[in-house]
Order: sequence, then structure tokens, then C-alpha cells
Amino acid sequence: QVQLVESGGGLVQAGGSLRLSCAASGRTFSLYIIGWFRQAPGKEREFVAAIDWSPSSTYYADSVKGRFTISRDNAKNTVYLQMNSLKPEDTAVYYCGRTIGSYYYSQEYDSWGQGTQVTVSS
Repeated sequence: QVQLVESGGGLVQAGGSLRLSCAASGRTFSLYIIGWFRQAPGKEREFVAAIDWSPSSTYYADSVKGRFTISRDNAKNTVYLQMNSLKPEDTAVYYCGRTIGSYYYSQEYDSWGQGTQVTVSS
């Protein structure tokens, strides 16, 4: 069974940077789209970024475009989310998941990690 494990969250000041990692088990990792979502208290889980098996196929929410970069290393079964110019509104629990369907809808994902907290102070 595939397991996804996020790491790299923490507390950072506005304008700072963090890099999240999503490590996956399983031989078919490279066949899936891997996405990052986030969920703030009292809000629904929202799409942040996703990357297809082809490294050049990346997708971003408008709110993070130009600030966040998603990448993957299939040899290490790991997807990264580099987050720069962080804002207080980026504060949330960040989850990675995998899908063979639409990257945008969380319902399309069949496996999730446990999440990692990102807190951006003003």
C-alpha cells in the first residue's frame, strides 16, 4: 500500500521560505500526479500545486503562482514544494496526495499523507 509522508513544515516570518517534502513508497510513484493541498482552520481543503509524471507539467493555484514551485525526483520517490515570499494567509496544514484523475479536485485523490503544519507570522 502506498504511503505518503510530508515533512518540512514549521514557523516562519512573512516573506520567508520553507521547503516541504512528500516522500512516497511504492514502485508506481512516477505514474501518478502528486498534488499539494492545504487546509486552514474552519476552511475547506484547497488545491495548491500539482505535478504530473512529466516534470514539465506543473499546475498552481493563482494564489501561489510565482511564489511556490513544485518539483519531483522520481528516483527518490519524493515531491517538493518550495514556498517563497510566504504570507500569513499561507498558514495551514499542508497535505500531499496522489491521483490518476483530475489534479484539482481533492475527491480525485486516493491516498494522502498525514499533513505538516505551516505557520507564517506577520
